[in-house]
Amino acid sequence: MGLMKNKSAAIAALLSFIFPGLGHLYLGRRRQALVFALPAIVVGIAIGLELLTGIDSILANLITPSGSLTVLILILLAGGWRVVAMVDAVLIVRRDSGLRAPAVIFAALLLVLVIVPHAAGAYVAYTAYDAESKIFTAAGPDDQTGTTPSGTVEAGSAQPGDSGSPEPTDDFQATPDATPATAQSRINILLTGVDSAEQRTTALTDTLLVVSINPVDKSVVMLSLPRDISQFPLYDGRTFKGKINSLMTWARNHPKDFPDGPFPTLIKEVGYLIGVPIHYYAAIDLQGFRKMVDAVGGVVVDNPKAISDPRYDWLDGTHGFYLGAGKVKLDGRHALAYARSRQGVGDSDFTRAARQQQLLVALRAKLASPDMITKLPEIIKFAGDTVRTNVPTDRLEELIGLARSVDTSAITKYVLTYPIAFHPPTESTGGVWTLQLHMDKVAELSKKLFGSDSRYAGN
Repeated sequence: MGLMKNKSAAIAALLSFIFPGLGHLYLGRRRQALVFALPAIVVGIAIGLELLTGIDSILANLITPSGSLTVLILILLAGGWRVVAMVDAVLIVRRDSGLRAPAVIFAALLLVLVIVPHAAGAYVAYTAYDAESKIFTAAGPDDQTGTTPSGTVEAGSAQPGDSGSPEPTDDFQATPDATPATAQSRINILLTGVDSAEQRTTALTDTLLVVSINPVDKSVVMLSLPRDISQFPLYDGRTFKGKINSLMTWARNHPKDFPDGPFPTLIKEVGYLIGVPIHYYAAIDLQGFRKMVDAVGGVVVDNPKAISDPRYDWLDGTHGFYLGAGKVKLDGRHALAYARSRQGVGDSDFTRAARQQQLLVALRAKLASPDMITKLPEIIKFAGDTVRTNVPTDRLEELIGLARSVDTSAITKYVLTYPIAFHPPTESTGGVWTLQLHMDKVAELSKKLFGSDSRYAGN
């Protein structure tokens, strides 16, 4: 008892603040020191082992709901355990020799230093968990019934940009219609850009970009389908007369004709046209894309030619987008304009699609850099509001590793442009700008890009 009178509650609290159990060891309570220290040691070893698995594994765990939930629980438990260890050490001193006011104040300050950062960390982890729970959604297709008739689907008057009723991002959900047969099989992902904003009355699937990854040789193919493609064959044998960017809304509004549901219909159709099945998808609202670019600190692109688009609508009452040729760093606002502008001199949906591919590669390069780990909470927060995907979380580590290992200069990039696509005579389309595909040329390109994986390979 006499020895305890020489022990400081402030020192005991400080040691327990540094590591649970140290304060009890200082007080001569070895058994209690072991009780408090052992869980912290086990958690420390587990974290150390996780760090040894590599950056890809760490990133994969951090960006999944289960990973963020685990981090949240660990933060709360660690904070609570440190508080209990500190309070218990101080109470031992109080019981044996009493407490002085300065020691109590010091211990209280230490408690604040524990609670505040743990609470902040828990908030960040919960925000990430909430966002990731929205991102990694794999809801099934709409519960719709009906029979599919044969013949031609008119799809209204196919006016430029016609997409019918608004399409909220949460509607972009589908279970995989096909999955890669093995871990070495080609992975095909459809990236869909949803062009929506508060000032718009519709949301347009104006970006249709397929990313095809070969895990064996780590090669990547990016293939864009212009939004104005029309008069194309459907996977069920019919022909769709409208533009491909209106297919999803048309399918939603005519469930009896499209029992697969709106987004599954679009996914199946894109895979049917290019000759390989779409395994997974990622849908992103382009306004959210702007925020994500800002979150990573901007992206650098090499603009192949000057852009002069006086008709570009900034959606704030102003018009005009101008950008010189060469390398330039774009913030979110200008990156979005770079992805959307198509009415400048010499520009079209083809040049816009090529720029979208550029931006995707640039964003991928930025996200793959190690310094992005500190920005993950902010990036994930924005992604939770704007991105939906059905990529399985158990393949994330593999996909992150592939993305980091791919040489961006070796990515094969194509747009379904001339001579694969052509503009029919204006008088035959009622004055509406549309594109039609030479399906025989599409088949040749598919075999060139995907080899034996293409459904056209046997033809």
